Amino acid sequence: MSTNPYILHGFGPSPYSVKMRAILRYRRLPFIWKAVGWPRDVAVAAGLPPVIPALTFPDGTVMNDSTPLAHALERAHPGQRSIVPDDPAHAYLSDLLEDFGDEWVTKIMFHYRWYYAPDRKFAQDWVITSRNPQMQEAERRAAMQAFNDRQVGRMAMVGCTDGNRPVIEDSYRFILDALDPHVRKMEYLFGSRPSLADFGLFGQLQILSVDPTPMMEMRERAPDVYCWLLRLDDASGVEGEWLTADAPLPDAVTALLKHCGETYLPFLAANRAALESGAPSVDLDILGQPWSQAPFRYQAKCYDALRKKLAALPADVRRRLDPVLDATGCLRWLE
Repeated sequence: MSTNPYILHGFGPSPYSVKMRAILRYRRLPFIWKAVGWPRDVAVAAGLPPVIPALTFPDGTVMNDSTPLAHALERAHPGQRSIVPDDPAHAYLSDLLEDFGDEWVTKIMFHYRWYYAPDRKFAQDWVITSRNPQMQEAERRAAMQAFNDRQVGRMAMVGCTDGNRPVIEDSYRFILDALDPHVRKMEYLFGSRPSLADFGLFGQLQILSVDPTPMMEMRERAPDVYCWLLRLDDASGVEGEWLTADAPLPDAVTALLKHCGETYLPFLAANRAALESGAPSVDLDILGQPWSQAPFRYQAKCYDALRKKLAALPADVRRRLDPVLDATGCLRWLE
């Protein structure tokens, strides 16, 4: 067996990079955090899409995209501090909430980072200096402006428009309000050890805890969430247990599932319908407010994966899981 460490190619301002870093730390897998330069180049050189983080495995294989990476680590290190709950019903709920974090909460992260002027200024500094701390001043300023223009130009593509702002900011406050009382009485969503769902939410919320405007909102509204993120960043010392299959779901899990059923899943269904019909925009009401954005192909793949994963579960698991999904308004979107 190779004794080489993993190499994680990412950088601090990337939510998916810090998500994978936290997973590797929790699982106690030896790795090198390579957080300077251009991590996308590593993916491209390996014939992969330009998505970060990229992870070089001990045998030299390179993969990217945080969710497939997390599952690849499960296959490579079975039973070694797994982040997939033992109960298959809880495992599906964890997958659903991780996807919600990766694909819905990322809209919240992207909105706050590029909508408000102080956040745009801070993001430019953080991103560019993370890639090359010794860049000359003129080159640095040009790189900052170019990156700002690129990201601001992408806002509408990911749904971060002024018209969608009320939904996005209401959603952020809801998530904080759901999580804050939970983390005061239970360490993680599915027990006293972190699941993939915890890490999926962590990646986006960790960035929101650093960027100026959402950081102040979090510190004032949900200080225990802020501290929870600091702990989960390195949970390598955590020893814990999963909730048993017959244990009641925590209120926060139920609340987040309901919110997913009110926001992310109806968006996914409308997004798929727009792609299938060739419509130029995805238009629906979310949280009683209008939502409009261009269709997004990657999120159609996410929707398909969630539905197929549910359909593949054994009948006995579905008998326990379906009532939960139905009561939280998720099942209608997933069948």
